[in-house]
Amino acid sequence: MDLNVLQEKFDKLNLEDKIVLEDIPDIDLYMDQVIQLFENKLGNSKRSEEDKILTKTMINNYAKGKLLMNVKNKKYSKEHLILMSVIYNLKKSLSINDIKTTLDKIVTTLDNEEEYPLREFYKAYLQQYDEDVKYAEKTIMDKFSNIEKKVNSEEKLSGEFEENFLLLCSLVNMSNIYKRMSEELIDDYFIKIK
Repeated sequence: MDLNVLQEKFDKLNLEDKIVLEDIPDIDLYMDQVIQLFENKLGNSKRSEEDKILTKTMINNYAKGKLLMNVKNKKYSKEHLILMSVIYNLKKSLSINDIKTTLDKIVTTLDNEEEYPLREFYKAYLQQYDEDVKYAEKTIMDKFSNIEKKVNSEEKLSGEFEENFLLLCSLVNMSNIYKRMSEELIDDYFIKIK
């Protein structure tokens, strides 16, 4: 593999796909409409065709588990969809219980019909997401270049297998480090503010 192939693989992830505020209607949606919106906006980012972005069961579990505000008349507001978008991203690395702990302040505030600047918060969240994608892309390319040099400098290593394996291990290492740091933040901050 070379840097161009790696770049193609990164681009194939469709990490730029996300649900922005303008994608979410200002009218409340029924569950099927919510699922359709998520599938239309995030469907290209699935690993396989069989994967589901969002299902009725997931939405019901989020509501029952208090990851979302109370649902009125079986319709979901723009704020519900914003939280579902955040949950979609967080659940790739965090447990549902950790996500609930993290979102509790927002959900409780909105359930009590108090003001919370969720739309402004979501804009900042999406800006950070875009910055993180750019940073990850650069980091992955830099990692690969460094690994390629490392493997090529060792006589007993043959090349492609070792390069790909070391890159895989490095990405998993970083994922594990970031996940543990996220859990530490949850344990030290979010649990205490409950």
